[in-house]
Amino acid sequence: MALSSATFSTFLRVDTAPFRSTPSLSSLRISSHPANLRMVRAVTSATAASSEPSSTTKTREPRGIMKPRPVTPEMQDVVGESVIPRTQALKRIWAYIKEHDLQDPQNKKVIICNEKLKKIFDGKDRVGFLEIAKLIGPHFL
Repeated sequence: MALSSATFSTFLRVDTAPFRSTPSLSSLRISSHPANLRMVRAVTSATAASSEPSSTTKTREPRGIMKPRPVTPEMQDVVGESVIPRTQALKRIWAYIKEHDLQDPQNKKVIICNEKLKKIFDGKDRVGFLEIAKLIGPHFL
């Protein structure tokens, strides 16, 4: 039987010594690698099937926070796009905050909002960094 493109599963098999009524000193020897340890390979149907490339391989559609969604015009002013995934929107908002130096110098966890950010963050003057993800939710249509 020729196996050209099959994948092998590797496992260990330990051959046991024949039964003896009294153990000898050589059989009680403790070793990190037993002398009767042998490597065995077996082809399984699961590993053989998974190794062959499929001609119908598709890329998965993004879902959840990775799926691009349309945003409000206020959010579009900050992130620069009309359709964007939530993860990318958060990255761009942080880039905007850092670019315009809008973090509080004494407490970097607090963002001081300018006019564009006030439109996104419900008109608040100061926003904690943990609030950002919650406050941008209504801007995804």
